[in-house]
Amino acid sequence: MNPVRRRRLLLVLVVVAAAGLATALVAMALQRNVAYLYTPSEVLKGQAGGQARFRLGGMVERGSFQRGEGSLDAHFRVTDGDAQLPVVYTGILPDLFREDQAVIATGTMRGGRFVATEVLAKHDERYMPKEVADKMGKAHVKHRVETAQ
Repeated sequence: MNPVRRRRLLLVLVVVAAAGLATALVAMALQRNVAYLYTPSEVLKGQAGGQARFRLGGMVERGSFQRGEGSLDAHFRVTDGDAQLPVVYTGILPDLFREDQAVIATGTMRGGRFVATEVLAKHDERYMPKEVADKMGKAHVKHRVETAQ
């Protein structure tokens, strides 16, 4: 093989290897930022697996919200009708955060509690993310909850 072809072949191989490495790094970065949604019963059954970070969706259980006076630490339980999971969040909660309202919290499990880094409350009476609506609909059917159409 003459020297010009050898240099071209090496250049092509280096470009292909660099493109492959860049693709692998982008895929790893995107995978780390994906947060899957689970209900409390799915988390307690172990379906969340070893997820370092995931979203927890359900309803804030009535009578479970507590906040120390002068503190930003909020303690409450999220339920899907089958199971409850304690949640700890430090920060200012959304204005629409209330008991018996839909909530989605992003965070990690630590010592049997879900430590949230972000809490989102339902912002419109008609809107709910499709995955939450589907899971809550299954829970309503299971527990024979009447829903207004």
